[in-house]
Amino acid sequence: MSLPPIEIETGPNPTATVLLMHGLGADGNDFVPIANELDLSAVGPVRFVFPNAPVMPVTINGGYRMPAWYDILGPGHPEDETGLRSSQAAIEALLTKEKARGIPASRIVIAGFSQGCAMSFMTGLRHPERLAGIVGLSGYLPLADTIATERSSANQSTPIFQAHGQRDGVVPLARATYGRDALKALGYGIEWHEYPMEHSVCMEEIADLNAFLLRVLS
Repeated sequence: MSLPPIEIETGPNPTATVLLMHGLGADGNDFVPIANELDLSAVGPVRFVFPNAPVMPVTINGGYRMPAWYDILGPGHPEDETGLRSSQAAIEALLTKEKARGIPASRIVIAGFSQGCAMSFMTGLRHPERLAGIVGLSGYLPLADTIATERSSANQSTPIFQAHGQRDGVVPLARATYGRDALKALGYGIEWHEYPMEHSVCMEEIADLNAFLLRVLS
């Protein structure tokens, strides 16, 4: 990763972690204001971890270098599997660090927006220990054809929160529902939400996410 993660603790000696990954071209600061809107006091002190994606050339943006979890080659091209798996390994290292700091996997929620959503699914569904929850905001399921063989049985019943904007022009709603339906076909339980918004986050979504986090971390 390009820079160390940003960390915010809501109190001393956190008992849970929410690892939240930003989207393409953003950085770890992007979702700090969203986290500040959440009220998780009922579950005790929480550590928010906001990783910073590595800076790399992004093909769909003319090779311009920017923070990205993986390259995007554009319509009709294959996914950047190498980049996806490299970032998956980096995020796994952060999960290992959290467990070493005393937070069990069952008290960790992995979450992300857009590209970060893809990484949340990429990592969470394959993680060998049961997580508290998996959150995907305004993104999609990457390497969908590999999930059936690569998924971890430990997270088969892990609660999944998936949300998307009905007017999203960056990641079309149909791409999100494709991933949702693919996971449902494999027996995953999806808490699905859609909102009258574009490629963004809205207050209703934050409230729904807050309720989800309280439930899975209680």
